[in-house]
Amino acid sequence: MTIKISIDCMGGDHGPSVTVPAAIAFLEREPDAELVLVGLEDAILAELKKHKIAAHPRLSVRHASEVVTMDDPVEVALRRKKDSSMRVAIGLVKDGGVQACVSAGNTGALMAVSRYVLKTIAGIERPAICGILPNQKNGPTYMLDLGANVDCKPQHLHQFAIMGAALVSAIEGKPRPTIGLLNVGEETIKGNDVVKQTGELLRADSARGVLNFYGNVEGNDIFEGTTDIVVCDGFVGNVTLKAAEGMGRLVKSGLTAEFKSNFLSMLGALLARKAIKSFSARMNPSRYNGASLLGLRGLVFKSHGGADAYSFEWAIRRAYGAAKYDVLSRISKTIEDLMPTTDSAILPAQDAIASANPASNNEPKTA
Repeated sequence: MTIKISIDCMGGDHGPSVTVPAAIAFLEREPDAELVLVGLEDAILAELKKHKIAAHPRLSVRHASEVVTMDDPVEVALRRKKDSSMRVAIGLVKDGGVQACVSAGNTGALMAVSRYVLKTIAGIERPAICGILPNQKNGPTYMLDLGANVDCKPQHLHQFAIMGAALVSAIEGKPRPTIGLLNVGEETIKGNDVVKQTGELLRADSARGVLNFYGNVEGNDIFEGTTDIVVCDGFVGNVTLKAAEGMGRLVKSGLTAEFKSNFLSMLGALLARKAIKSFSARMNPSRYNGASLLGLRGLVFKSHGGADAYSFEWAIRRAYGAAKYDVLSRISKTIEDLMPTTDSAILPAQDAIASANPASNNEPKTA
């Protein structure tokens, strides 16, 4: 089965200089994939020419006359730039021309445009950004929300848990992935009212056997791999992610400085180079790039805006995997089984703007 993906080539800090070579590298790895490069045609063709590609049987270019910049307000992206590379790429998902879209563009704009164009799955009030973090078990910890929804109600966190479970079940092949609710302690009496009420909803689902709820988890559990999924609101998720990234950079710079401090340290680094190289590859944040916008009637993946070609290629891989394993229909089926249908899928433009919380513009890097 051929998987077709649209690429917003103009999004992010670097545009075609990153997105085009990443697309080329991805196609070399995946013979069953096709890509549609969306953006300013001249800029895309110029980049393809640099890589000595005049034509490719699984690569096409779709011209879009406008670009959503990283500092464009959500309203500008949604109302004024209707022929932006971001909107055209998402529109291809809606029209069925492709199965998924990848963009490194403005997070708030991407969420708002995606929600307006694709609408939400019946039963889902708010889409969530789901990314992955490394853990001590040498596997991924899926975490959501990472910044789309700062203020959440219990039903929103409940919906995040259901969507996360469907995603992990499809991608990781786990029929009953474990779900943890991020809190200030493991005890059920701890936390604010939103977390406590969410815990009640998840425990009820667990008792019915429809979700595998582990219970409350704390920050350290994210990296210990205590559960497959960690659920929280977007404020907590974004702060946690940024703190983890900062700590990662601190550890890397500290180790580098110590290894270079004297001859014996440099000799030790030389002797341990294999282990250091292996650990570095395992913890490379580029391997965890690509967060999914869950809850939409289409697959949209967000790459970090400052991603290089290697990192952006990982975001394309995640979109490819989600399409290959039919994540969208699995999430829809799970929602249908667990929740009554609501009218939340109907979203006018002003609601799409309002839903793109300002915190979404704080780039949720997938560390």
